[in-house]
Amino acid sequence: MADDYILSLKNISKRYPGVKALDKVSVDFKAGEVHALVGENGAGKSTIIKAISGAIEPDEGSIFFEGREFKKVAPIEAKNMGIEVVYQEFNLAQSLSIAENIFMGNPIKKRGTVDLKATEKAAGEILKNLGVDIDPGVKIRDITVAYMQLVEISKAISKKAKVYIMDEPTAALTEKEVEILFKLIRRLKEEGALVIYVSHRMEEIFQICDRITVMRDGEKIRTLNAKDTCRAELISHMVGRELSESYPQKNRVFGDVVLKVENLAGNGVRNISFGVKAGEILGFGGLVGSGRTETAQLIFGACRREDGSIFVNGAECKIKSPGDAIKYGIGLIPEDRKNQGVVLDKGIDWNITLTILNRISKMNIIQKPAENQISQKYFKDLEVKAPSLKQKVQALSGGNQQKVVLAKWLATDSKVLIFDEPTRGIDVGAKQEIYKLINELAGKGMAVIMISSDMEELLGMSDRLIVFSEGEITRELDKSEYSQSKVLELASGKK
Repeated sequence: MADDYILSLKNISKRYPGVKALDKVSVDFKAGEVHALVGENGAGKSTIIKAISGAIEPDEGSIFFEGREFKKVAPIEAKNMGIEVVYQEFNLAQSLSIAENIFMGNPIKKRGTVDLKATEKAAGEILKNLGVDIDPGVKIRDITVAYMQLVEISKAISKKAKVYIMDEPTAALTEKEVEILFKLIRRLKEEGALVIYVSHRMEEIFQICDRITVMRDGEKIRTLNAKDTCRAELISHMVGRELSESYPQKNRVFGDVVLKVENLAGNGVRNISFGVKAGEILGFGGLVGSGRTETAQLIFGACRREDGSIFVNGAECKIKSPGDAIKYGIGLIPEDRKNQGVVLDKGIDWNITLTILNRISKMNIIQKPAENQISQKYFKDLEVKAPSLKQKVQALSGGNQQKVVLAKWLATDSKVLIFDEPTRGIDVGAKQEIYKLINELAGKGMAVIMISSDMEELLGMSDRLIVFSEGEITRELDKSEYSQSKVLELASGKK
């Protein structure tokens, strides 16, 4: 093994009943590099991460770390060696503060007890270095998904590790926060750490990574120098086929205004006014906490509205709860798919019909034929990849979970659909399916609002764009005015 390889996998295999998750995978990782792992969902990336971190035991092969050979690594052993993982799925204690979560398992003590004041001070320094302006004493349950992601990153940084594995670390972050994270990653690299970077965002891979290992169907396809390849070649290796253009062609005709809001206020936003037409995809851009998601929550009745009016097809709506929003034909596909969009331990059919129980029930008893008919229709229409409708949603890929969330709202005959980060944590092939579905819904006359922190996605999918900053709309942009620099400038507060 070469001296500059801090970590190597040699012929690692892992099998589950009916599935070969990894098949004789060998990869070498250098100290002081950013090494990308790419591939569609199910390619084997997560299994590699789990093998390195000790979450699973490989069936075959060896792991070499700093020259020492291991047939398996226990989780505590991996941490003691200096391996830290920032998982896509958060592992945070909701009832504890940000500071307590950052130093969980590694508390700062004074005379044998946890020194909360020192803990908050140390956490504050880490957050400050990340460019995060938030009180470290705030409880996790009171912060957004984006801030939760930054807390997870801060947890890993606090350990001063030798290897950092980051699984979709920017999925919930905006351009500004991504820039801050990349500065941190470059600093870790300069200090000699290895950063293993997993992301579905191609532009990030080429911006931050030195080498790229492509996985497909549990096998390593190849390792490439980032400077020697391109997006098209990389995607071709990942999916095993050529993909068409990223965003679907739009041949839609807009109708009348379906959703209109006037002077909306509450949940941290104020003076929000706009309209969305039938057949239109309206994009919401801005930084985390700028008012994008907060506005969606107000419209959907998930948070209390202090002022303003909401109209659907010209009629004013009295929305005080999500149930009211559903009655008026408004659906919300939330940013946090796993915790707010689906019930993971229930079947696909159960999830699809969750919002229409009154329609498929008699005397409070669900009519199974009606449940099966409706869930089967959307299961088929959206091409959900699963063995049956009874498959638990937790066993599905991110893209198929998102399809189940979408099916749930299509079953309500929604007139307006709000997509909050619709492709977060979804691979490049599944993204195109989601884009196609959104475009088809708009083509059938639905009014669509799309919130996204992925600038390329936001500009590529939306017909018109509203940019938020500090709880207000800074400007509305037509397609002819689109540019990343202009959106970022407006998101920073310049009107």
